[in-house]
Amino acid sequence: MNAENKVCQNCKKDFVIEPEDFDFYEKMKVPAPTWCPECRRQRRLLFRNERTLYRRKCSLCAKDMISMYPQETVFPVYCHECWYSDKWDGVDFGREYDFSRQFFKQMAELWNAVPRMNLFQRNSIDCEFTNMVGESKNVYLSYSVVERSENVFYSKFVDKSFNIFDSYGATNSDHCYENISVDRNYSSSFAILSRNCIDCHFIFDCINCKNCVLSSNLRNKQYFIRNKTYTKDDYFREIEKITFGSRKQSDQYFKELLSIKEKSLHKYADIIKAPGSTGNHIANAKNVKNCFETHDVEDVKNCYRVLGASDFLDVDYAGLNSEMFYEYVTGGKSGFNVKFSIAAFDAVRESEYTDYCSSCAHCFGCAGLKNKEFCILNKKYSKEDYEIMVGKIKKQMDELPYTDKTGKTYKYGEFFPAEISYFSYNESLAQEIFPLTKQTAFDTGFKWRDPETKKYIATKTSSGLPDNIAEVSDSISSEIISCLHDGKCNHSCSGAYKIVPEELQFYKKMNLPIPILCPNCRFYERIKLVDPLKLWHRQCMCGSTSSPQAIKNTAKHFHGDKPCPNEFETSYAPDRPEIVYCEQCYNAEVA
Repeated sequence: MNAENKVCQNCKKDFVIEPEDFDFYEKMKVPAPTWCPECRRQRRLLFRNERTLYRRKCSLCAKDMISMYPQETVFPVYCHECWYSDKWDGVDFGREYDFSRQFFKQMAELWNAVPRMNLFQRNSIDCEFTNMVGESKNVYLSYSVVERSENVFYSKFVDKSFNIFDSYGATNSDHCYENISVDRNYSSSFAILSRNCIDCHFIFDCINCKNCVLSSNLRNKQYFIRNKTYTKDDYFREIEKITFGSRKQSDQYFKELLSIKEKSLHKYADIIKAPGSTGNHIANAKNVKNCFETHDVEDVKNCYRVLGASDFLDVDYAGLNSEMFYEYVTGGKSGFNVKFSIAAFDAVRESEYTDYCSSCAHCFGCAGLKNKEFCILNKKYSKEDYEIMVGKIKKQMDELPYTDKTGKTYKYGEFFPAEISYFSYNESLAQEIFPLTKQTAFDTGFKWRDPETKKYIATKTSSGLPDNIAEVSDSISSEIISCLHDGKCNHSCSGAYKIVPEELQFYKKMNLPIPILCPNCRFYERIKLVDPLKLWHRQCMCGSTSSPQAIKNTAKHFHGDKPCPNEFETSYAPDRPEIVYCEQCYNAEVA
């Protein structure tokens, strides 16, 4: 089949369905989408809340707990122990399918009845104050932490790592602070897009380096400061002059790092061992298109934060030994052939329109089921009756489509309508990736929840904290500290925060100053440095005479003295200041 141009039902912009997309839809037995890839992702992310947490009681045992759902939800919310217990069964909420009513209305009614788990946690220990965590231990106010990580604080996207604080995207790393998109780093702080670095601080795009500070584009180097080499003795004499434990000095060094980063060479994308792939932050992959924060995958497209998976299209936050997922968000370990679904904890197979199910097969329009098969709206059927009913429901969904308040229609093959999400827009991950104002969200048909009034009474101001970690006593852990932003920002500022004992020990060990912003404000300041989930078609800037930032190369390039003809897809927008090279030119200068 040839490529087909379509107009997005949501944003009204053109998008293209490629021949390989049609092949995938045929294999999955689904119709082609009516929304563009970006609008599809925004819609899916409306059903994922990571950071907005509430204190409430378990609806079954009444114990106090932390939850991604506030106390006033219409559906019951259970603690982890109660949700997994045998005190209730999802099939008890099963109901007959009504062919005179729209499918999504019936699904929303089921959602309002079935108990939900307070937080998405799978096989994790001591993670009471965190969400979206799997196979990890001692994680605190961190999100999307999986694959045997431990002691992770105020971070996101952490895999197989230990002792990670205030970082975004760390894999196989240990004792890292303010690291962004790193792999196999140890005892390093303020490292951006760097790998295999030890005892490095304030670095950008460094690989296999040790004892390097305020440097960029280094490979296999040791004892460097500001890209200048030193002997071992001279290096440590110079390091003694740098006061890492001072907040004032640290802020100055970070500003210097940002200046260094802007003036350094940038490879068009962070793609490692994934030839022919498009997107950013991709590793160990084959046939990957328009994907971000993805590794160990094959045959995936339009995916974000997908790990260890194959045959995925339009999927966010899933993988781990899963295959054939389409229009899916959150979780999904060891799953197969799952469509239009949310949060499969593990081993969900051959299912559609499911929500927070575990170890289920052949389920359609179900929520909160465990170890069940052949269910529709949580009601059990025989295999033969199930297959007949599913065929009839898909036909009925086309003949009696759901129409939302803005006039968009939802037939079989559409993900859940945004307006039936159990999260408000600003509670969901959609606000982080596709930020909207409150009024714009209302105008677009989204719900909005005003933040709760915090009742913290600060015992210490952030401006009154000691400048140097050496001056901080253990008593700081008993203080409630006012955030420097004081709620006057767009960062969901909590107004106040605490320094927990493990955190203080880490700062002292790593010689780092106490932060003066709350965790939310630190997070939103950090992600300003993260590239968008979007690609632009550009030409390599090497040899360009039109760019005011064109630099003089130090090596011979294949294109000689002429501008490089190579083109690529990149997350660096054309109006950004960075110097962006293709892989060939970048490797000639840096690798």
